Order: sequence, then C-alpha cells, then structure tokens
Amino acid sequence: MDKESIKGKAEELAGKIKEKAGELAGDKGTEAEGVVEQAKGKARDMLGKLKGAGREAADKVHEKVEPKPSREDDDLDKEEVA
Repeated sequence: MDKESIKGKAEELAGKIKEKAGELAGDKGTEAEGVVEQAKGKARDMLGKLKGAGREAADKVHEKVEPKPSREDDDLDKEEVA
C-alpha cells in the first residue's frame, strides 16, 4: 500500500470523526468541514492506489524489456572466453 493511500485513509477517518462531532454539537460548519475532509481523504487514497498501479505496470514493462539471460547466453560467453 502506498504512503499516499495510508494518509488518505487517515484523513478520511479524521473527517468522519469531525463530521460526527459537528453533528453532536449542532455545528453545521464543523460538520461540513468533516465532509470536505473525507472527500479529500478519498481523493488522496485514490491517488495512492493509482501510483501503486503505475509502479506495478512499470515493473512489468521493465521485466519484459530486460529479460533474464538464458542458458544459451551463458554457453556463448564461455566459448568467447576459451
């Protein structure tokens, strides 16, 4: 899990707490701030997931571009040395 995703989940949770606190106190401003904080947290979590997926895709491409040497390559190297 990406750091950005973890931060997003924490921000989302803090927003839920703030929203409930505003509800209990009858403070519409705090309640609204909590809703906004949750949305920001969800967006940050999504960003983290996208970054993670991008890294995975880049790793897969890298593996295909630079394949591991085969046994035949090892045999060719031995012939060149001899």
